[in-house]
Formats: sequence, structure tokens, C-alpha cells
Amino acid sequence: MDDTIRDMHAMEILDSRGNPTVAVRLELADGSSVVSRVPAGASTGAHEAVELRDRDMSRYRGLGVSQAIHNVNTIIGPALKDLPVTEQLAVDQRMIEIDGDPQKARLGANAILAVSLAVMAAAAKCRRQPLYRYIGGLNAALLPVPLLNVLNGGAHADNNVDIQEFMLVPVGAATFREGLQMAQETYQALKALLQSQSLRTAVGDEGGFAPDLQSNRHALDLLVEAMERAHLKPGQDMVLALDVAANELKQGDGYRLEGDVLTGMQLIDYYQHLVRDYPVISIEDGLAEDDWDHWQLLNDRLGDRIQLVGDDLFVTNPARIARGIDEASANAVLIKPNQIGTVSETLEAIRLTQSAGWNAVVSHRSGETEDTTIADLAVAINGGQIKTGAPARGERIAKYNRLLAIEQADSSLSYAGWEAFRR
Repeated sequence: MDDTIRDMHAMEILDSRGNPTVAVRLELADGSSVVSRVPAGASTGAHEAVELRDRDMSRYRGLGVSQAIHNVNTIIGPALKDLPVTEQLAVDQRMIEIDGDPQKARLGANAILAVSLAVMAAAAKCRRQPLYRYIGGLNAALLPVPLLNVLNGGAHADNNVDIQEFMLVPVGAATFREGLQMAQETYQALKALLQSQSLRTAVGDEGGFAPDLQSNRHALDLLVEAMERAHLKPGQDMVLALDVAANELKQGDGYRLEGDVLTGMQLIDYYQHLVRDYPVISIEDGLAEDDWDHWQLLNDRLGDRIQLVGDDLFVTNPARIARGIDEASANAVLIKPNQIGTVSETLEAIRLTQSAGWNAVVSHRSGETEDTTIADLAVAINGGQIKTGAPARGERIAKYNRLLAIEQADSSLSYAGWEAFRR
């Protein structure tokens, strides 16, 4: 099989929010081809790689990606022609050099990542390997615990709940299949519980319910009761995770939460009380993206008890992750390939994270596609965790179904379970 790039063609498709995004069809010299699709975020960090949008208000409210498409078809494609897809680092580096901007603002991280993902998929196809095995080799051994966003607030929903995501984490399952079943049954129990209280069961961007609630604690109470209705033991069979998305709460030097403006230390106290009162195992983006001092204090206070995940803080960027490691700012990094823009930089971010003994949590975006690359990536890196939404909506289910298929096909893999958080 000839592994060199013969041609590539980008096109504008729609993500799960109905907004344009980039897809790339890459054709190899032997005539075989692959297709990649990139997601888009809603609550994006200021330090992320730039998602190139047209800003032409006459189409898609300025969100079109025709310029990114043009960049793939007329700049990136010709520059990569005849390069072997098995040389991922060289391909990615060529695109980085052509772009020349630290945040990939010229060609667009959405254009660059679509090509980078396609190259990786094509290389796996050339090697006749499933993607997770091509990326991870013989070391790929773990199926991830899913973090399922079943109650939405913040930027992901049109309601009055401040915390952006409340997630179910089925750590007590013996297999991925069992964990997904536990989560789905709890999700359905939650729906019935909300209906019994005349609360809204419309879903947000990631498939979680988005009712108006009395408080963040009300949301946690509902989740604990839903677990019990699903005949599970909170804190044993299933635990909880939060994505606060604190950037959205920042107000001056403080944080607006449930009508009050809290200092950074008061917010840390608030989290400590939640962890005391509920089976919360992970808090993501508990503080804003540049509030480094309070991140360090939060890690001092809770880092030996729960997982503290930096998303907007690190934006899958090795330089920011390195600073976080030096300053002991957290103990986990959320991994989103479109925050950094290439496969090779994503893998470097993961390597750096894991070399520090931190957890690397592979994640979707709120605007997703049916692309399942992140499911394979989570298995490949033995990360032990994947965050990809509720057990609802096709673009979320696609990732779960891919993991079910991997588990079915490869008996050498084990389910991470509690060990994903004990490491």
C-alpha cells in the first residue's frame, strides 16, 4: 500500500449545534481514502489555537469556514502532496511552519487539525491497524471510564444553573459495557425524577438535561437520588464530576455564583464543602484560566483527595502544562486536540501530563461531529477517562458505540474503573 498523500479536499459541514465546521477527505496514492471531521467549542479559552471563521454576516451569522476550506484546498494540500502519512510529526510541523502564528490564526487550527487527523487515520489504514492500536502500540491496555454530562448549566444551557456540567462517573463497573449501562439507567432515572418534580427535560448541547434548579446543590441532590433509583450506591458504584467553567463566572477579582460574588478563597471553600457532602471525585476548571495563584491553593487544599482538571487553564498546550506542573497548579489535564491544533502537539501534551504523574482526560467539544477519533485516542494513551457527553444524541453515542466495539473486538483491554482516579 502506497502511504503517500495524493490529494485532499476539504468541505464545510455542520456540527451538532448546526454551525459550520471542517471535514477533510484525504486520498492516498493507491486510491484509498479517509475522512476526518473537527469539532467546535462553546466555552473556549483565550489561549486556545484559533478556530478560523469567515466573519461574513451574510452567511451562517459569520460562522462560516469557507476560508479554512480554501486554505486546505489551495495551501495545505499542495504543500503536503507526496509526503508519507506515517510521518505525522513532519506533516504537522510543515503545517505549523506554513501558518507561522503561535495560535494558528493564519490557516486556522480547524483547517490544520482536520488534515492532521486525516493523516493519522490514513496511516492507521496503511498499517491495517485499528486507530487505537496504531497510536498506542502494544501499550494500549485500558478502556476509559466515561464522564457523562447529564445535567447542563452555564454556557451549555439556557437555564439558571451556574456550574456548566454535572457528570456521572461509573467507577464501580467491571467493564466499559457495564459502566455505560449503569450511566444510561441513571440518566433515565434522572429524567423520570425531573418529570416527577415538573422540571424541564429538554437537553443541552451535550445531551444533558437543562432544568431551572434552586441551586448547584439541588443538581447534586438530584443526581444522588437518581443513582439510588437506578439501584446504585453513590460513592461506590458511581461518583460525580463537575465542570465549573469558572471563566464564565469571573467578575472583576471574584466569581459570581448563585447571586453572590465570591473571592477565590471563598470559592475554594465552597468546593471543599461540596466534596465533603457529595461523592465528587473530579472538578474541572474550578478557577479561571489565568488565576494561577488560586489554582495552586485549590490543589493544596483538595489535590490529594480529588482530581483537579485544567481545561481553559492548559488548553492542551505543552508550555502551559509545563508551567502547571512546575507550580503544582492541578493534577490532571483535559485533552482536546482542537485546542492545540495538531495530533503531534496533542500527543506531546499527553506525554508531558502523564510524565508528571497527572491524569490526561480525553474530551469532546460541545459542538461535535460523528467522528470517533477521541474514543480511540482515550484507549491508545491508557488515560483511563473519556469525557464525551450524556448517553444521548448521535454525535455523543458514536463515541460510546466505538468504545463498545473496541471492547468487543479486543479482549486484552481492561476497564480502568477506580484505578483511573487512584493513579
